[in-house]
Amino acid sequence: MKSFAIIASLAAGAQAHSIFQELYVNGVSAGHTVGIRVPDYDGPITDVTSNDVICNGGINPYHQPVSQTIIPVPAGATVTAEWHHTLSGATPIQLTPATRVQSFPTCKAKVNNATQTDVTGLKWFKIYQDGLDTSTNTWGVDRLIANAGKVSFKIPSCIEPGQYLLRHELIALHAAGSYPGAQLYMECAQIQITGGGSTAPSPTVNFPGAYAGSDPGISINIYQTLSGYTIPGPSVFTC
Repeated sequence: MKSFAIIASLAAGAQAHSIFQELYVNGVSAGHTVGIRVPDYDGPITDVTSNDVICNGGINPYHQPVSQTIIPVPAGATVTAEWHHTLSGATPIQLTPATRVQSFPTCKAKVNNATQTDVTGLKWFKIYQDGLDTSTNTWGVDRLIANAGKVSFKIPSCIEPGQYLLRHELIALHAAGSYPGAQLYMECAQIQITGGGSTAPSPTVNFPGAYAGSDPGISINIYQTLSGYTIPGPSVFTC
């Protein structure tokens, strides 16, 4: 099983700091910071019970003005999220070879208006995750580095059309031996799904609530031989 999060050596911990700040739809960029609620600071959230784990923006206030763009995305499209350390976006994310990306959960929630400021109480379903591949002993970070900070995944083709928040997250586990130690980085893109079908995705979860500090994907000693990794949150919905 896979997911995306950063596992770094303690010395390389700062290099995990990242911001999801550009979304591509079928290879075409919507623009830098366009349609994404991005913070000015690339620091983590460590309290999984905080509302800050929904779309960030609390402990790390949003860059102003917050983009009001809603990005059109056809159901079934391939979308690509691009990560950089800072909002300058000038250089790709830089991670040392010792860094390991463990959990990369990507969730969506249907909303009345993708620009709405209240993001509490939403029902989220997971559409993608990437992380440890035990068959090759490679991690999401290896793929992230190879793709210059870009991660691609498909939007389910059967979900209802409408407006959604796309929550894309990176979890750093270099200090996750005890809670709070895991470092969560997440941003929400504002998207409009066109086409699609009528399937109600399941299972759904709430943020906060989807993760607990005791979850094996949140509290884990990565400085040992691992036979696998349990990705936090629900299972991936497929059509």
